[in-house]
Amino acid sequence: MVFEFFTPGIARICANAGAEFVMYCMEHTGAGFEALKPQFALCRAIGVTPLVRVPATEYHFVARALDVGALGVMVPLVDTAEQAARIVSFTRYPPQGRRGAAFGFAHDDYLSGDKEGDLREKMRAIHERTLVICMIETRAGLENVEAIAAVDGVDVIWLGHFDLTNFLGIPGQFSHPQYRDAVSRIAAAAKKHGKSAGYMAASAELGREYLGHGYRMIATGTDQGLLQNATAQLISTWKNSK
Repeated sequence: MVFEFFTPGIARICANAGAEFVMYCMEHTGAGFEALKPQFALCRAIGVTPLVRVPATEYHFVARALDVGALGVMVPLVDTAEQAARIVSFTRYPPQGRRGAAFGFAHDDYLSGDKEGDLREKMRAIHERTLVICMIETRAGLENVEAIAAVDGVDVIWLGHFDLTNFLGIPGQFSHPQYRDAVSRIAAAAKKHGKSAGYMAASAELGREYLGHGYRMIATGTDQGLLQNATAQLISTWKNSK
């Protein structure tokens, strides 16, 4: 998950490390589409899937993110199935949804094609490839997780672990029974409805743990966190070797 390093090399660095996707965050960074559009293009050029966490559940964030080249959106604070269905509609062209049509732009690699058959196939392919991730981060979202997971077009149910503990009144208590129950409920709801459960693992140990819980989409920490931890480990090792 990229929060700080919107550089030309970040996509290639992640690809070299074996990443299948890069998740760029707009919610907590202040990053805008002008900064992210080149990142999406770089990812697509090397076969890494560019995803973006938009800052809110609004059309102009979701649809624009896809138009400028993201292949999927993560949407925070999803509370109800109705909200999830509305999010999905922003990613689909009529009659399946309400996404505005603009072709020959970044999202379709600037390829023209205005014949009806070509456009129908293009829209079908776009619907097929677009990933929709709903974040479960609130008490309401957790209570409605089964219904959210059942929404057609939602692909991933993502555990927003820090926010969820905040909304449950147990901030940062990841061993609390309420939180552990939520981990299981989210994974079970995703599995029941043929969706994937997602989680951001800050360490290899957490990644293994959540894979064991049934989570199948794992983000490998944050860019600034990985750099800071690796640098701290090196410095600590050197100091302790004196």
